Amino acid sequence: MLAADGLVAEVMQLLATTFADHKQGIESQWHRGKEVSIEDLPLALRQYRSFFERLLSTRPPARP
Repeated sequence: MLAADGLVAEVMQLLATTFADHKQGIESQWHRGKEVSIEDLPLALRQYRSFFERLLSTRPPARP
């Protein structure tokens, strides 16, 4: 059980890091005065929505 907890924590950390990196990339483009693609924001929102939909749709396994 402890190994499963560690794996879940590792995956959650990886997801959080991935989203933070993506957000930072978009923000750094804005701060440098570069144009951000009109698709960058909707893409980021779709990724967040997809992640949270999958997270919320999971159900714990049935107990025997």
